Amino acid sequence: MNERKKEFSMQEPRNLVNTEVGLSSFMTKMYGFMGYAVALSAVVAYLSGVVFRNQMMPILVGHPFIFLFVLIGLMVFSTSASGKALQNARTSFLILTLFSLFFGLEFSIIFLTFELPTITSAFVSAAVTFISMSLIGATTRKDMTKVGNQLFAALIALFVVMVVNLFLRSAIISYLFSFVGVVIFAGLSMTDTNKMKALYLQYGDQVSMSGLAIQGALQLYLDFLNLFQFLLQIFGGFGGNRD
Repeated sequence: MNERKKEFSMQEPRNLVNTEVGLSSFMTKMYGFMGYAVALSAVVAYLSGVVFRNQMMPILVGHPFIFLFVLIGLMVFSTSASGKALQNARTSFLILTLFSLFFGLEFSIIFLTFELPTITSAFVSAAVTFISMSLIGATTRKDMTKVGNQLFAALIALFVVMVVNLFLRSAIISYLFSFVGVVIFAGLSMTDTNKMKALYLQYGDQVSMSGLAIQGALQLYLDFLNLFQFLLQIFGGFGGNRD
């Protein structure tokens, strides 16, 4: 009896260590894939909006609905392949890369509206905010599911306001609710990180770790892009727009 207790007490710390090591590896992979997505989008946006501006802008600006059609196609492909993506890291990586290329092209248009210092300031601010909030979500031991649900409800409300404002075209509403958007996506950066951590601890041995890490990277990547977009509108409101 004593030997069994001793064996159990020796296995428990070892399992805990293995779990911590696996979680650390998972989080590192997830942040690495997210960094890849952000870097790819930044390079594509800069090339399209600055280096090859004369060639790309007439196409992108002259055919605005192309973004909608491509986005719908990406969403359909992502949804249909989501099951395979968790089992196959290559499928997950393909989805992440396609989204990165798409949003890189879409964000290239910001070079027509904002000055480079404004874009840089918004990007750095978004990066600092994201890293801070994501680290909180990764290190806390609390379950943030309830907070995440509340933030998602707030996001739906924000989306409704933005749709209504498409008809009102109020610059004041757009500017004020940019602050709300920053708060929401800063919070989602925290809760989504916490959710991915919990998913790994619960299902990490049942799916591809790399596939799950890439899925998490895609979610955090979208949080970061929205955070950057709202901060860009705020910084632009202080005189960072092109005349």
